[in-house]
Amino acid sequence: MTTPASADSAPRACDLLVRADAVITQDDDRRVLTCAAVAVGDGLVLEVGDYADLEARYEPAQRLDMSGKMLLPGLVNGHTHLPMTLLRGFADDLPLMEWLEGHIWPVEAQLDEDLLGIGARLGCAELIRTGCTAFLNGYFHEHVTGEAASNCGLRAVLGEGFFAFPSPFFPTAEACWEAVRTLEARFRDDPLVRTAVTPHAAFTVPPEVLAASFELAESLDIPWQTHLAESPTETAVCLGKYGMRPVEILRKEGLLSPRVTLHHCVDVTDAEILQLAASGTNVVHNPASNLKLCSGMSPVQKMLDAGVNVGLGTDGASSNNQLNMFRDMGLAALIGKVRHEDASALNARTALDMATRRSARCLGWPELGRIEAGFPADMIALDLSSPNLMPVFNHVSHAVYAATGMEVCMTMVAGEVLYLYGEFRTLDVSDLRKEALRCAKWVRSVSGK
Repeated sequence: MTTPASADSAPRACDLLVRADAVITQDDDRRVLTCAAVAVGDGLVLEVGDYADLEARYEPAQRLDMSGKMLLPGLVNGHTHLPMTLLRGFADDLPLMEWLEGHIWPVEAQLDEDLLGIGARLGCAELIRTGCTAFLNGYFHEHVTGEAASNCGLRAVLGEGFFAFPSPFFPTAEACWEAVRTLEARFRDDPLVRTAVTPHAAFTVPPEVLAASFELAESLDIPWQTHLAESPTETAVCLGKYGMRPVEILRKEGLLSPRVTLHHCVDVTDAEILQLAASGTNVVHNPASNLKLCSGMSPVQKMLDAGVNVGLGTDGASSNNQLNMFRDMGLAALIGKVRHEDASALNARTALDMATRRSARCLGWPELGRIEAGFPADMIALDLSSPNLMPVFNHVSHAVYAATGMEVCMTMVAGEVLYLYGEFRTLDVSDLRKEALRCAKWVRSVSGK
């Protein structure tokens, strides 16, 4: 842990001093500071406090004046499929199983690494623009997404997705395990990119293969993630195949643990929620995707009340149409109230926690999601001069209910500014647009649409 500069010592050197009207720290006390500053050095936060105090006690190599702005931790996307930006708007207004089997899977099976790279870079650009600094991914040829994230300066946890074997990507389980080991070794020394083991779901991967993949995650000491209980239809499929509900399949195989992150958990019973809580299993809520696919409304407040760590994710752009965590924060809070028939359910503070600290735990990266001395300098700034953010009575409320993501004017990871006042510093978005148009032509040609 770093030590703040002493008031009676000589000014301490730092790489950057960021000034702002307000800082939502998301520290353990959830402090919101006004007329504040953040000192940054070696990619970490050195100190957060009063601007005048820090200005007197630090000698920065650079200053970043964010007057009229509000700083908050970079948002953490707990569940997405970044290259699926290529399928944004491709198959809308369909239920989950028809959407997957009739439209998404046939196109996905034909994607190559060039196309996946374009989709991943496009996703990185959207995340950076809307204030997301870390994400938990699941897709195919994940080294491509890893390279995109690393080159763009984003943090990522990558999961090589697989189904029952053989599949279009892996002929055997052993081939998949080798791909996972190769991916983990490839990014082992990358400070921004980590890996996870990622079976698709309990209805597409047999229980014994789920168990074998969990053993792999344990041997590599990395997270294990899967879709689970996304809809009543999924539950019906699991009951038909195995005579068990999705959570029961995992419980029977010993796959509920703090290493595990489950995506969706819409169709879960009160008893299953208690099992998730007792085991320390993490859950990621994906409100926009669940609504769009008519999968249902997850009982998030019940899970939180039971002690489940619940993070927040966007899912892929093909089932959400956005990778905008601000949108999903607001939806999570609003849907939570309706789902539980309680206006105080899933309040703004809780929603922000889900999009920062709680999602960070889902990634197995708990030091993210806060602006605090000794923790990574991942932060974003919202422009408080935007009409929809005036006046300010409660900064946290504004971040959840009033912000749209388009007010983001600065995105920083590990002390490096990736985006500032409309300028992408690690991406050429004009070239990316041309590549995206080429991909759209390819999707139309292979789908016949």
